[in-house]
Amino acid sequence: MSADQRKKLTVLMINMFIAIGSFGIIIPILPTYLESINQGGTAAGLMVAIFAGAQLILSPIAGKWADQYGRRKMIISGLIGLSLSSFVFYASDSIWLLYSSRVIGGIGAALLVPAIFAYVADITTFEQRAKGNSLISAAMSLGIVIGPGIGGFLADFGLKTPFLISAMISLVAVFFSIAVLKESKPDTQVIADGAPAQPRHEESMFKQIVRSVKMPYFIPLIITFVMSFGLMAYESVLGLFVDNQFGATPQEIAFMITSTGIVSVIAQLFIVDRIVSRYGEMAVINIFIGVVTIGFVLSLIAGSYGMFFGVTLLIFLATSILRPVLNTLISKMAGDEQGFAMGMNNAYMSIGNILGPVLAGMLYDIKIIFPFILGLVILFIAMFTSIVWQRRSLKGNQRIVMSK
Repeated sequence: MSADQRKKLTVLMINMFIAIGSFGIIIPILPTYLESINQGGTAAGLMVAIFAGAQLILSPIAGKWADQYGRRKMIISGLIGLSLSSFVFYASDSIWLLYSSRVIGGIGAALLVPAIFAYVADITTFEQRAKGNSLISAAMSLGIVIGPGIGGFLADFGLKTPFLISAMISLVAVFFSIAVLKESKPDTQVIADGAPAQPRHEESMFKQIVRSVKMPYFIPLIITFVMSFGLMAYESVLGLFVDNQFGATPQEIAFMITSTGIVSVIAQLFIVDRIVSRYGEMAVINIFIGVVTIGFVLSLIAGSYGMFFGVTLLIFLATSILRPVLNTLISKMAGDEQGFAMGMNNAYMSIGNILGPVLAGMLYDIKIIFPFILGLVILFIAMFTSIVWQRRSLKGNQRIVMSK
């Protein structure tokens, strides 16, 4: 990559790290804070669902806006939304205002994430795409790792201090992006002065999702949904499961979560680009869906905290590789509609993020291993679908070559 590409990617990585890390800061103290305002598990669950729901609803539109108005405007707008969300969270103890702040945060994330991945597509070649996406994904993972640690430290200075610091960091990111980030789309493709270059038909989220079914990258979108569903279902009951089964302490649970984040960062920085260059996106997707599936099988038979810890690392390692590879494959198949494709990618991921925890929690209350069995069944279906789709794609390409 050129020096200019590395500079732009560094700016995007900083933005993604700040966006994810600023929310991660509040994670360790959220249960205690909710308890202090006489709220409990229901409120904590709604915080996640409302955020993901707002992100889901706006993601398709935000992806289109990234194509229509430019990546830079959407990235800055998204950071403003995340900053405002944190300030509202800090300034209020009303549960309804806290829910409102999660709506604002979800909107901010919906504007930010697809625009960043579309920006990466703009400034990289096909060969560089996997590397660029893996660097952005690594920044996300690093935010997940470092954010909660900072939040736990800041809580010693006051229960609401992490909320204030989160808001201030997000605000710094806004000014940083305004000063440093340049638009990545050619001027001829971006709307000038708010006037559209050509009429555009506004589609509802439902119509855009229906349209995505006809896109060549529909199966990768389905795999994105399955991965998000399975990972969030796994994460949502992880602490409860190891506590119930193995008597794990909060420190052991925290160590497990931090370790998975570190593994994800290492994989995305040093492994993804190499294996994609050697085997290609489709082969890597099949291999690591298989690895995640094996991980879910092993989670059902793990007899100790240590074994379950190892299985969890395996699952997170595989999903940390799958995420940027899926982003890259979708981006390569999207052509000129990078914003729409990344918006759909974000939408399918959000659907998984909503349904996974909800169904896992319900099944956990019936029997604690049911969430893992559900994940296993869905992964088997996804692996079979991916293999069949890739074989059909290969045969289709061979027919095209033979006809020429």
